[in-house]
Parts: sequence; structure tokens; C-alpha cells
Amino acid sequence: MTKPILVVMTRWPASGRCKRRLARTLGCAHAAGIQARLISHTLTVAQGLARDGKLRLHIAISGAGPRAWRRWLASVPEASISAQGRGDLGNRMRREVLRARSVDPGASVILIGTDLPDLAARDLIRAIESLRHSPLVIGPSLDGGYWLFGLGATAPGAPRWPFHSIPWGSDQVLRLTWQRACQRGLTPAQLDARNDIDQLEDLEAWLA
Repeated sequence: MTKPILVVMTRWPASGRCKRRLARTLGCAHAAGIQARLISHTLTVAQGLARDGKLRLHIAISGAGPRAWRRWLASVPEASISAQGRGDLGNRMRREVLRARSVDPGASVILIGTDLPDLAARDLIRAIESLRHSPLVIGPSLDGGYWLFGLGATAPGAPRWPFHSIPWGSDQVLRLTWQRACQRGLTPAQLDARNDIDQLEDLEAWLA
């Protein structure tokens, strides 16, 4: 069976280049440190599954040039790496689906960010298993967005509807995505809801 492709989308964890909402309260350096910790945790989970042959890992990064991120990610030999490129989040996500499909048209594609301090291997395994029976899978986040979006091997190459004209960063992202899927006769598989780290209050449980 073709291994699914997990795309981890992240920003370069440098002061002033990431976690701007947190930086307004905590300061740029502290916010960047939190971003680095979150990335490290996400990649540790993903690397373990890649080593076990459960998935293929790709990292899509923004906010840094190739020399910088290749040096920074040298400790992740299991992953391929590329720049996210320009455009809003929807355009960048669709670009990553296109890239993954060009590598292997028959693979499931799963997109996640790096804002999940409680991410565990079982979460990604559940997503992979769901895509064996469903055309797409969504992991809702508590702020009205989602922390994971996956397209099954039988789904179209890189459909526009999940990514086009979505008010990214609002509490309508999940609702609109789910609604559009159902309008196309697709019932998403749903994972457990998770809280991601965007605002100061999101840190309370993590730092407790």
C-alpha cells in the first residue's frame, strides 16, 4: 500500500517572524521560543512515524531562505523540505497538495501545522486509518478552525473548494469547509478536537 504523505507546515522560529499574536503580549523572543518548542514536538512525533514506515514526511517552511532551513532541519533526515511560497494560507495549502500529488498521485495527503502541544502519534495514525475509508478527514480545533486536513487517495488531485475564499483565522473555517464538503456529497471523517497555540490564554493548560 502506498504510504501517505504528511506535510508539516511551519514558520521559521525567529524573533519577529512567527507567533505575532503571542509576541504582542509576551515579546518577540519569548514567542519565537514557544514556536521552536512546538515545532520540535511536532517533528519528533512525525519522525517517529516516518521511521516506522507509517508515512512519508515533508516540511513546508516560510520565513527563511533555503540555506537557513536546510541547516536548521539537518537533524530531520526522514523529511523532504521546501518553501511554502507566496499567497494566503489556502493557496499555500493547495500548493502543498499539488506538490505531494506530483510525487505520488496515489497517496493520501495530510496537512498539519505546528501549534499542537498535545499532538500524539495516535492522532496521525487515526487520520491515516480514516482516509482508508473516507475521502477526507478533518481534525477540528476549539477556535473554529482545524488542526488537520487530509485528502484520501481517491480524492481529486488538488481541489479548490477546501482552500479558496475561506476566511482564514476566523471561527468560520471549519463550518465552511465542512459545509462545502457535504455539498459535494463528501462526509468528512472527524478526529478529536484539539486546542492550538495562538493566543496567550491558549498557553495556560500547556504551561500548567
